This record gives sequence, C-alpha cells and structure tokens, in this order.
Amino acid sequence: VSCLCGSAPCLLCGCCPSAKNSTVSRLLFTFFLFLGTLVSIIMIIPGVEKELHKLPGFCEGSGSVLGVQTHVDCSSFLGHKAVYRMGFAMAAFFFLFATIMVCVRSSKDPRAAVQNGFWFFKFLVLVGITVGAFYIPDGAFTSVWFYFGVVGSFLFILIQLVLLIDFAHSWSQLWLRNANEGNAKGWYAALCIITFIFYATSIVAIVLLYVYYTKPQGCTEGKVLISINLILCLIVSVVSILPKIQDAQPHSGLLQASIITLYTIYVTWSALANVPIQTCNPTLLVRNSTSSAMATQPLTTWWDAPSIVGLIIFILCTLFISVRSSDHPQVNKLMLTEESAAGAGGEAAAVESGLHRAYDNEQDGVSYNYTFFHLCLLLAALYIMMTLTNWYRPDESLQVLTSPWTAVWVKICSSWAGLLLYLWTLVAPLVLPDRDFS
Repeated sequence: VSCLCGSAPCLLCGCCPSAKNSTVSRLLFTFFLFLGTLVSIIMIIPGVEKELHKLPGFCEGSGSVLGVQTHVDCSSFLGHKAVYRMGFAMAAFFFLFATIMVCVRSSKDPRAAVQNGFWFFKFLVLVGITVGAFYIPDGAFTSVWFYFGVVGSFLFILIQLVLLIDFAHSWSQLWLRNANEGNAKGWYAALCIITFIFYATSIVAIVLLYVYYTKPQGCTEGKVLISINLILCLIVSVVSILPKIQDAQPHSGLLQASIITLYTIYVTWSALANVPIQTCNPTLLVRNSTSSAMATQPLTTWWDAPSIVGLIIFILCTLFISVRSSDHPQVNKLMLTEESAAGAGGEAAAVESGLHRAYDNEQDGVSYNYTFFHLCLLLAALYIMMTLTNWYRPDESLQVLTSPWTAVWVKICSSWAGLLLYLWTLVAPLVLPDRDFS
C-alpha cells in the first residue's frame, strides 16, 4: 500500500536498474495511455462490441442532435462510440494533470509528489473518469468530439514530425561521427544502403498509390495529392545536398531526406485511405446499420494497413517522448524537455549504495515540463482514438459511418507542414547566419 501511494522508487523491483525519478514517472503515465489504448482495441472486437448493447442509453434512445430527437439502431458502430468515450476519458485524465502541474519548477514543489507518486489513486481516477464517460448522453457528443479528435490528431502528427526530424539528424550525426573515428568505408556504406532502402521503398509505395488509389479516368484529387507530395519530397532531397547547405550543415544529407520522404508517403497513403469515393479508394469501408448488404459483414472491419502502421508509429513516438533527451538544444527548447544537470548526486548515491531504485534528479529543477508532457499524451490519446476509428464519423442520420474529406485534408496538410519544417531546418543557418545551429 505504501508503494502504491508513495513515489516512483517503490515501484522498482530488485532486478531493475537505478533510474531517474522523472523517467520512471513518464513511463508510468505512458503505461496508462497504452492501457487505455488496449481497452479501446478490446472494445472494437466484434464479440465485445455486441455486449455494449447492455449499457443503458448507449445505443437506443440516444437523445437529440441539434434539437431533433433521434431513435436509431446504432448497432453498426457501437465499438466506434466506445472508442470515442475511452479517448475522451484519457484526454480528460491527462488534461486534469496538465492543469494541476502548471508552473512546477522542481521536486520541492508539493505538486511534484502528485506527479511522481500516488499511482494507485491515479489509476482509480482514470477508472472513474472512464466509467463516467460511458454514461455521457449520446446526442451530439460523437459528432462534436470528432472535431476535437481531428484538431488533436493534427497537432500530434506535427509532434511526431518534430521527433522524426530530430531522430533523423541524430542518426546521421552518430554514423558520421563513427565514420570519422574509424572504419569510414563501412559506416559510409551502411549510410548509403539504408538511404537506398528508404528511397526504394518510397518509390515502390508511390507506384502502388498511383495503381490502387487512382484511375485513368477520374480520381483527380488522388493524382494531384500524390504528385504534389512527390515533387515536394524531390525538392527537399535536392536541397539537402546543395553545396551551400552542406557548408552550413555538414551533417545534413540524404539519410534524413529519405526518412522524411518515406514518412510523407505513409501520411499520403493514410490520407488517400480516407477519400470518400469508392472507385478511388479500394479500402473504403461503409458501415450502414440498415443496409442488408452489410448485414453479413462482421461488425469490426476497419483494421486496415494504414491503421496498423499508425498504431506502431504511435507506440514508438509515445515511448520516445517518455525517455527522450535530444542531442539538439533547439529541439529540447521546442519540446520543453531540456534535461537539467540536477540529480547527479542522487545518481552517484544510488550507484554507490547498490540499491536498485529511482533517484530524485529534479531537486534543483525539473528535467521536463510536466504540463507539456501531459498535453502531449492528451494529443496522443486523441490521435489513437482517430486511428482506431479510421477517422470515420456518423453521418447526419447517425446510421452510416462515413469517411469525410476533413480527414484527408488534415493528413495532407500535416505532411506539407512536416516537409516545410524539415526544409526550414536545412535553410535556417543560411537565413539566420547570426544564430547558433550547431
């Protein structure tokens, strides 16, 4: 009981190595997010989805939409509504802690004990919010919360892009540093091979997008979007190896550009998978509670390839947020995760004592911004909510789940924002020569 009500050190067993208190806390909050994600996945399993009928008011008598009383059979998207409520619960949980932790400067603040301890009570709070979310009157909740999910997902995709660009630069710098220290041919060969694989995968993916998501006659939107992103990827690839860019940033190169290109093609694929035109989108799903043609199909049919890839990227990104400390001061400042030197004494004491425990490394200053971290997890909760539901929403009659153009444009705009952000990291030293971008 004392461990569940206390701080992070109690939660480390004897086989665990010593770790920073801040890292353990971030991982535990991320575990809460993954736990909610697992529950959401379970909710859209057909057998579980059918059992949701038993929740009072969850389907029949769903209230009113824009003042019009509705009585519909929502059996075709019970899992969809359950995921929305689970997403709302996780978002509310992290918003609560983001509000509580505003302006916490060090572990000496009493609120830091709430951040780093009382895990049993935090779990009870999350369970309570989740139970309450399933008793929210339906009405316009699903329609309104869809737009919250769209905005939050767009912002989380931008965070993913920042982390991806940082990861790409760090990867290239590490391998170039290793090449300078020894066996240069081997490291340069590895760089070339990895870069070639990424570009080859991107080219194959682009060809497949043209084959499956466009038609010789029609599908103009798909052709334009694929072509625009292909041209933009070519531009950033060429810019990354220009002599002036190389002089200003010797570590920039095609490896970073190939990673950004591959991610851009994935986002383009994900966007095209939401195009609401059946002839231009072979993966389009239509779930109609009244259609006899859909009666023979399983309730949960939206686990397509873009969703699976998105789930994997989500897991990697949230884990990266929890443990990361960038090599680049500019990224640390942007992400509000600059690691302080505080706590070095605590680490030494933990090593000398031989105890496997978490040591307090935030007595002189927090190593990450508590509020920003919770806001990142809030946006992650909204992103995974939209991913698990394929960005679909009920139509005005609440009887058909449709894929709106909103989802397409949000994803495409996020890919453009990512390419512009990467382009800025390349040209910024030339545009702002007085600033230090080392």
